[in-house]
Amino acid sequence: MGRTLLASLAISCFACQPKLSLEKAEAKMSEKQMKDYIQVLASDEFQGRKPFSEGEVKTIDYISNVYSNLGLTPAVENSYLQEVPLVEVSVGVDQSMNFNTNGKEKNIRYKDDFVIFSRRLDDSIEVKNSELVFAGYGIVAPEYGWNDYKNLDVKGKTVLVLVNDPGLDSGDDNLFKGNEMTYYGRWSYKYEEAARQGAAALLIIHDTKGAGYPWSVVLNSALVPKLYQQSKNKYADRAAMEGWLTQDIATEIFVDNKLNLEEAILDAKKKGFKGFALDTKMSMTIRNSYREDKTNNVIGTIKGSDLSDECIVYSAHWDHLGIGRKMNGDSIYNGAVDNGTSLAWMFEIARAFKAMPTPRRSIVFLAPSAEESGLNGSAYYVSHPVFPLNKTVANINNDLMLPYGRMKDLMVTGYGQSELDDYAEEAAKEQGRYILKDPNPHTGMYYRADHFSFAKAGVPALFARGNNDHIEKGKDYMSKKEKDWLANNYHKPFDEYQDWWDLSGVKEDAQLMFRIGWKLANEDTFPKWKAGSEFKAVREKQMAN
Repeated sequence: MGRTLLASLAISCFACQPKLSLEKAEAKMSEKQMKDYIQVLASDEFQGRKPFSEGEVKTIDYISNVYSNLGLTPAVENSYLQEVPLVEVSVGVDQSMNFNTNGKEKNIRYKDDFVIFSRRLDDSIEVKNSELVFAGYGIVAPEYGWNDYKNLDVKGKTVLVLVNDPGLDSGDDNLFKGNEMTYYGRWSYKYEEAARQGAAALLIIHDTKGAGYPWSVVLNSALVPKLYQQSKNKYADRAAMEGWLTQDIATEIFVDNKLNLEEAILDAKKKGFKGFALDTKMSMTIRNSYREDKTNNVIGTIKGSDLSDECIVYSAHWDHLGIGRKMNGDSIYNGAVDNGTSLAWMFEIARAFKAMPTPRRSIVFLAPSAEESGLNGSAYYVSHPVFPLNKTVANINNDLMLPYGRMKDLMVTGYGQSELDDYAEEAAKEQGRYILKDPNPHTGMYYRADHFSFAKAGVPALFARGNNDHIEKGKDYMSKKEKDWLANNYHKPFDEYQDWWDLSGVKEDAQLMFRIGWKLANEDTFPKWKAGSEFKAVREKQMAN
């Protein structure tokens, strides 16, 4: 029997499924159960769910048990665990960073003024009397006609760059994507590009708006051991040092060079900007200790029927920052919202699917590891997928789902990228809600969560949640709540479960995303990237093969 006949029979069968079946499945979702999941995962016992730790063992065992209780099938050789080989690098900093400007010495303080780290797997790493070069935003983007490194010699030198894109606060929506960050604005890209240019070190000038978070987030992330993919050349091809400077220190360096940083920032937004050397040299020595080990993605599946070789992937990362810098007497970074709420969201979506007849396509539930260290778990998954990427219909990911109740909006981060937006809009209307583009696109959230690993590999990915317009208290209320949470809880020990939490909004988002996944699972078409998406060509080549 051919696929066409099978498809027509399956479609007619699923068309007969009453709406009541979906509603009954959605009714299986439990806000109380969500709270139970989070209270366990974000408890001190789990030690902040750091990969390579006792907290990891507890976490992956717990998620495996949840999957088993839900009736999900192990995805990897009768196991829910997919091993992810990584290297953990810890930096030791015993000294200040030294700048010498025409004989004038400036020593700046670790943590207060700068953070530094290195991917290189060497015990001691030194950058000595390295000439400072300002390279604007540190971007080479042919499609935008942009090259900050053109005719700029940075080999063996220390490069200073700005965070984000030239379009930020430029007033020009056609300059890159205006206030919407592109991948070129991310710190990860800037480190990669500096390495390609042969730089000895790259220092990003911190700006809270441009980065999307305050210095405290940079600091807390820098102080925990870094996790990277294992490298055959021990990252000898990366810059010797990568790090951040506060804007105040960068301003002082420019003043010492009789220059104005604010003017340089404005110039760096202009097409044809030319980088320049400063009369300053940097010296710094750090120590690295490292170990290779394996962390684990946790993957469960529901096998489909006639299209079982195709799949939809739901994802929510399990890891957080572990035990870190003590704040107000607490050193356990529990990660209740980041990312306990999204794990609960995904578990309850799985519960709803198990209450339905077998979908045509298979469903994958992926809890990646090492998201906080640079999307490492999801990146490994897309390189070693359970289903081939050209058989992977879509990824539906979530992260940072706030516990303040139901929302009128469904905020789509990266709106306009793919046809999944249209699925989201239809499902939102069924709930009496509306689609909202991310009102803070300058933060680059589309490039900061696990769906990006799928998008970068060509698979259409959706990242959407209610976030901005409270069903009773409105937009101003949620704006204040979100800002307060980001300022006081994000990547801090205070991201802990509270009894007052209202997860009715997380549950409603789970019901909405369940409906999207159910529809995708019972079609025989593939959603596409929209015109203008940087991922469109990758997918088209992938599907052609």
